[in-house]
Amino acid sequence: MEFRPRNYSAEKQAHALPRVRADDHPLSAPSSRPHLQVEVMDHGDTEFFDPLRRSDYNAEAAREDLVDIETSSGAGLSSEASIQNPSKEWTSFKRSLMQRFPVSKTVSTSSMSDVMVKGRKIYEKSSTSMHLEELDDPEKFAEEGGKVITGQEYVSRLHELKAELTRAWHADDRVTSLKISIKVARLLMDTSVLQCYPTLFALATDILDMLGDLVWERIKLKAEFDEDETKFCFLPENFSASDVCSDAKETCKNWFCKIGAVRELLPRIYLELALLPCWRFLVDQPLDSLRRLVMMTRGLADPLASAYCRLYVSHCMRKLPSLDTGCLLTCVNDFKIVLMRVISSEETSHGNLSDNKRLLVGLMEPTIEFIMKCIFKNMSERQVGDVLVELGLGDNQVELFGRFPYVSIVLHHLLKQLPSEVVSSRAVEILRLIELSNDDSFDQCLNYRLLGFRLCERSQIDTANAVVDKAIQVIVQYDGLDEYLKVADAYVDVILQNHMDDHLNSILEGISKRACSEEIADDELATLQSILVKLLSYYKDLEDIFSMNHFLKILDLMYGSSRSIVNMHILDIGIRNGCIRDPRTIQFLLEISQALHQDENFGNLKDDTNQPARLISQFVSLVDYGAEMESQLAFLVECRGSFGSIRGLKETLIHSSNCLAIKALKDGNRHLGFVKSCIAFSEVTLPSISPQIRQLNLYLETTEVALLGGLISHSDGLIDSAINSLQILDVLDGSRTPIDADGVLSSIQKLFSLLVMVPGNLEHGVTYLPKNLVLLINSQSWMTPRMRVKFFCAIVSLLAALSQQNLPYHADNGKLLGNDVLFFGDSSYLHELASLCQFVLQNLVDAIQQEPSMTARGSMALEACNCIASSLILSQEISSICSKLIETGKSCLSTNNRYLQSTIQFIDHLPHSSVAV
Repeated sequence: MEFRPRNYSAEKQAHALPRVRADDHPLSAPSSRPHLQVEVMDHGDTEFFDPLRRSDYNAEAAREDLVDIETSSGAGLSSEASIQNPSKEWTSFKRSLMQRFPVSKTVSTSSMSDVMVKGRKIYEKSSTSMHLEELDDPEKFAEEGGKVITGQEYVSRLHELKAELTRAWHADDRVTSLKISIKVARLLMDTSVLQCYPTLFALATDILDMLGDLVWERIKLKAEFDEDETKFCFLPENFSASDVCSDAKETCKNWFCKIGAVRELLPRIYLELALLPCWRFLVDQPLDSLRRLVMMTRGLADPLASAYCRLYVSHCMRKLPSLDTGCLLTCVNDFKIVLMRVISSEETSHGNLSDNKRLLVGLMEPTIEFIMKCIFKNMSERQVGDVLVELGLGDNQVELFGRFPYVSIVLHHLLKQLPSEVVSSRAVEILRLIELSNDDSFDQCLNYRLLGFRLCERSQIDTANAVVDKAIQVIVQYDGLDEYLKVADAYVDVILQNHMDDHLNSILEGISKRACSEEIADDELATLQSILVKLLSYYKDLEDIFSMNHFLKILDLMYGSSRSIVNMHILDIGIRNGCIRDPRTIQFLLEISQALHQDENFGNLKDDTNQPARLISQFVSLVDYGAEMESQLAFLVECRGSFGSIRGLKETLIHSSNCLAIKALKDGNRHLGFVKSCIAFSEVTLPSISPQIRQLNLYLETTEVALLGGLISHSDGLIDSAINSLQILDVLDGSRTPIDADGVLSSIQKLFSLLVMVPGNLEHGVTYLPKNLVLLINSQSWMTPRMRVKFFCAIVSLLAALSQQNLPYHADNGKLLGNDVLFFGDSSYLHELASLCQFVLQNLVDAIQQEPSMTARGSMALEACNCIASSLILSQEISSICSKLIETGKSCLSTNNRYLQSTIQFIDHLPHSSVAV
């Protein structure tokens, strides 16, 4: 067995494709494209679309086509779907209402009608509890009798009532259905348990809505079908009362008469609202009935019951073909009167509402919010002006705001729904109105805060200076940090967009002063975080951050996750502009990173996908001390000690250390001691790297650096460590995905390429390392036949390269003696190489036969044949092996296979070929 002499430089030059300098970048767009084209590359009989050859014009055209498709598909949205949107919105609102005000664990039975406790299990309180309650409130104890029902049973009973109504209706028992509905409506009269009322409202109105739908369908059937169920007419969607037959009208009148017989006002209003759409069968203007019902709500004395009744008015109105904003405006104006009465009653000596009154206003707030949304939905700017006049905010559309005090909570939700252009154009007047509307229904600072956020919706504000001046005057009046931060947070964006540096410094000074005088609470931390993040988002350079007065002082006062979030934004700014060279910046970001690393609230930093871990790793990789390489290595050592738990950072440290070593090598041998220090740093860090495949690759990278520096002793140890990490790879992960297998294959092939430069070991034999790799490959159970063939072919190529008079490449620019100088011409050296190659060839042939796929086996046989013929002279033994491999290829592949034909042609043109093909 004899290795073929090779001239690698000549072969490379002979097989290299001709190179011509390109005028343009191959991925750039052509200068002009007259029309839409699709670039196709022809590969034989198939056409291959290359997306990288698309011009920008093509990409834009494709994007436009996609938009057209989406637009056309969206255009087919039915009107029925748009009609259902209010229903979905109402369902979502009720769900949020029940989540915001859940039913308490127990509900007093005295606060419910018999319908809620009938047939339910009543739980007697313990004698001790009853005695304590009797002492606390004897009258209340006498009324309640110590009996309660669980909150879950409270909800379940309402669901049972809904089911009972449904069963009665389907059994044609309309009277029972109506009686159940009346009982449910009467439940809404009881507001003694305030916290339960929103849930009661949501569940009760669900039952009433169902009744309204059932009655509507029944009357509609009577209007379209006779008693024999024969359809005699069709009511269009926009039908009028004249289209409805007398029988259907009589049925409709009967329902309204029965509802009118209900004695209590509140149930009567609810039931008629539930059936409100049915007025369309009787009159052409059902809105007249709605206006009448709105006026009737003024007779409801209980503020909470009247608020939710008006809420149901807004919901039921949207079931009509046309909307009457005037009814909703009347509801809002009535709200103001009711709230003023609530606020003014039972005030304490300090003028603050009692806890019970605050709870009452909080329960009423969702009703105001929903009605305001209904008023301003799809409203033009001109209509908005009319609405504001109707709400009492001015005498005309020119002077709308700032003349009269307003109920604070109503003003808040009005401000929330106003169009942004109206808010920005009338901001000064709104500020004046907020100042006047200082009552206890809502925290005034939240209205100032809301105005600031609404102003941020517009990029240009004509009165920005006047607004911010007034806002600053308001802010400085707050002694507490919480209120100060809430309002300041809302105006920071406006200040930054309009470059009001003086106001910004004033705000930061105020924060610093108040934060130093008291401990920062969690809520205050969240608002402070929001302010600092806005500042960091606006500035693009850390120098701008350093130049801000009080910023670093405020940052030092923060703690916990809020501090960490701000640190992450600072770190992101620091790494945004590439290399970090300023020592002051490096030290600052290092301290930021250490604080971020110590925060346990940011999850597992061992996870490479963790954002703080990624930011810290990027920061470390971007630090550059320039010519002060010893300082940079010391920085890497400090980072290894500070961030030892970040798995991905260890890889960054090794990459950085190896880059430092390469940089030192470029300066000559005077830095060889420093290169050894860098490699020693990598050697110490490498054992802690996981998984093993990453560790293997980093060992190979460091080995390459050691070889470039001519450090043979270091490279020998690194190669041994690389082989050890490969050896335990199967223990760590017995199941290999295709991607993992390809990665292992690539890594071992790189290891073979490095062995070309490593001098042979006389003590253990020149083939000691390749032989160990062959034994290792044979011992790994996760190795597939395809992988084994690839590895054995790589070993054959390695042995062939080591046998040459001149190696294809050398370490340390040729200063390190390779095997071509140390052993070439030594017969024992060549004999050892040939002996190992013979053993590898036998394993190679066996591995090919183990491949179960015929097509894959044929391709592998041809690959091995090409490798053997390129590496060895075709003696009788080698020719026999090549003949078997070609026969395997013929048996597994088509005779017209191009790979097979080219392999046969290659073998035929080799000198002294005696292969039968």
